[in-house]
Amino acid sequence: MFKTLALAVTLGMTALPVFAEHITAGELTISDPWVRATTSVARSSGGFLTVHNHGTVDDRLLSASADFAMVQVHETVQVDGVNRMQEQTDGIVIPAGESVTLAPGGYHLMLMGLEHGLEMGSEQDVTLHFEQAGDVTVVFEAEMRRPTDQADGEDISGHGSDADGHGDH
Repeated sequence: MFKTLALAVTLGMTALPVFAEHITAGELTISDPWVRATTSVARSSGGFLTVHNHGTVDDRLLSASADFAMVQVHETVQVDGVNRMQEQTDGIVIPAGESVTLAPGGYHLMLMGLEHGLEMGSEQDVTLHFEQAGDVTVVFEAEMRRPTDQADGEDISGHGSDADGHGDH
């Protein structure tokens, strides 16, 4: 009985998710970077992460770039009762002492012009350009997560594609 219990506990521990390392850049900590895995023919996806500013001065995510896609900083906003994505040409403020999460249905990185889909488990380098912290290259893993801010399969994208708005357009 004890051996069975010990084996079950050991197997259960190995099934725990592995969390990405925190990346430090100046006063910022970047955590949980991931991109939406896509089909092989998809030409766009979304990138998500959390940025915590440990400093006493605001920073700003100005833009992002990658070799495999054109990247824009977007926010999903509601216009006339319809959710739409808008490029954030002035970037996103990361307030001193606070965190900002880029997630489906809110701020996110829009990855467009993919030459091929993002296969589950593949890793993609994206360089984030911050006003204070400078350029930081982050490895994003392709995953399939269910949006937590979406109800009943509602299209929150404004693009009329897959559930998170990052399907092929």
